[in-house]
Amino acid sequence: MTWYLIAAIAIGGVITFGLRALPFAMLKPLRKSKFVRSLGEWMPAGILLILAVVVLRDEIVARADQWWMVLTATAVTIAVHLFCGRRVLLSIAAGTATYIALVNLL
Repeated sequence: MTWYLIAAIAIGGVITFGLRALPFAMLKPLRKSKFVRSLGEWMPAGILLILAVVVLRDEIVARADQWWMVLTATAVTIAVHLFCGRRVLLSIAAGTATYIALVNLL
């Protein structure tokens, strides 16, 4: 009975290790690809853009009569980001604080 459990754990460990190592093994020949490198440069910004558009759309749909608050907070976020040295956390905090203040005070 004990050998059966040890064999099952060992086989599970080998399969888990193989499944985790497989993507890295497959990626190694692709690292020299110009397409993969350009994907690595553009994909994070593209995903962030898609996420921002979806969140803004959902918020505008949810608060159709207060759409200007979303646009104001977005404008504050962009302005702080551009004029304060492209500090991401500062611009996100300023935009979030602006939106929360507008929603709660108006």
